[in-house]
Amino acid sequence: MAAPIAAGQAALIRAQFPYLTGRKIVAHIEKTAARVQGPIHDRIDIGESLTTQPEVESTMIQFSAPTFSAAENSNSLNVTVTRVGNVNAASSVDYTTTDNNSAGNCGVFNSLASSRCDYITTIGTLTFVQGETSKTISIPLVDDSYAEGSESFTIRLSNPTNAALGATSTATLNISDNDTQTGPNPIDSASAFVRQHYIDFLNREPDTDGLNFWTNELTSCGSDQQCLAVKRVNVSAAFFLSIEFQDTGYLVYRTYKASFGNTRGTVPVQLNDFLRDTQQIGRGVQVGVGDWQTQLASNRQSYALAFVQRADFQTAFPNTLTAEQYVNQLDTNAGGVLSANDKANLIAVLGSLPADANRRASVLLAVVDHPNFKTAEFNRAFVLMQYFGYLRRNPNDAPDADFSGFNFWLDKLNSFNGDYAAAELVKAFLVSGEYRQRFGP
Repeated sequence: MAAPIAAGQAALIRAQFPYLTGRKIVAHIEKTAARVQGPIHDRIDIGESLTTQPEVESTMIQFSAPTFSAAENSNSLNVTVTRVGNVNAASSVDYTTTDNNSAGNCGVFNSLASSRCDYITTIGTLTFVQGETSKTISIPLVDDSYAEGSESFTIRLSNPTNAALGATSTATLNISDNDTQTGPNPIDSASAFVRQHYIDFLNREPDTDGLNFWTNELTSCGSDQQCLAVKRVNVSAAFFLSIEFQDTGYLVYRTYKASFGNTRGTVPVQLNDFLRDTQQIGRGVQVGVGDWQTQLASNRQSYALAFVQRADFQTAFPNTLTAEQYVNQLDTNAGGVLSANDKANLIAVLGSLPADANRRASVLLAVVDHPNFKTAEFNRAFVLMQYFGYLRRNPNDAPDADFSGFNFWLDKLNSFNGDYAAAELVKAFLVSGEYRQRFGP
């Protein structure tokens, strides 16, 4: 009868510590056995084996639970990622939220959460320093007015570095509804309107001062609807024009444009790539709070260094390129924004080591930050951000089938020399049914 008892113990250990290999389960049974007198020196101790932390062969990263939940009006859903085993070195892991309803109509209730309607797509990389065992991912939630019941979506871990994925590498995230009946559209509320712009454009919750300032801009109109319509457009546009967005989201746009030009289609970057990279650059940055300039500079440099080592970048810019070829190709992709003197200076930065990643990253940032480049791409990026920020989709995603809508608004903005108010660009997206239906009827 010893075999089925030992097998049952192994099964219990596996359930309690799912990251253990078979060999380590056997070792844990032996290690936690009770020492007894007699011809048999060890007796299995199931209680001890289930309450003693086992030794593992390597670092394992996983979610602390298979399911996490939050109320819709709690602003965010927090997910805990844990690291067990050998934590004496740094490790990292990628994460991304996913759902099967991102293109769905927000007014259709099917128990599936949507990144367009219910939460903000959250993508990034967690880095555990030596000895660190826990990290938290905070996912912003959208407090709509639909009585839609509970909804769920998924978060996944992938691409571990100096670690392996544990058994719980995917978790189900549940949003409980706070509405018993569908009410008026909350986006008409000044505070909800402002908060939504923070999470849609800056990927963070508003700071108190910022929330109060922009909310007061709207409420200062009182009952004057014409004043309010103008203020809503100006407040909205201010988020795209802000230093924080220009040095995060717009920087990501220019990085893709300089790296790949128009080879990827009408626009240089897709929504999910844009969100992942913008969230990476903006992590820990809040303009006006602390030493945000140093944090932003560090984030930018880290981003550029990682970007030039990506497979798609190295395919476009193989290490065999000379310094002159590297600079010329970036300039061509950017639309010919560099002067002869600019090129000479950047070629000198690369020097005799044009394949060096740090030098490549510095040159890429220099092109991305060039004033001529910023000016040349401003209108195109402004229009693209209407789709990314307000509609949470690519310009050619359903209900569109191509870039005709994008091109219409770009032509109109150009015809008004970039005056978004005269072109009625922002206004059109704010009053569109597609935008408003994200939040309510």
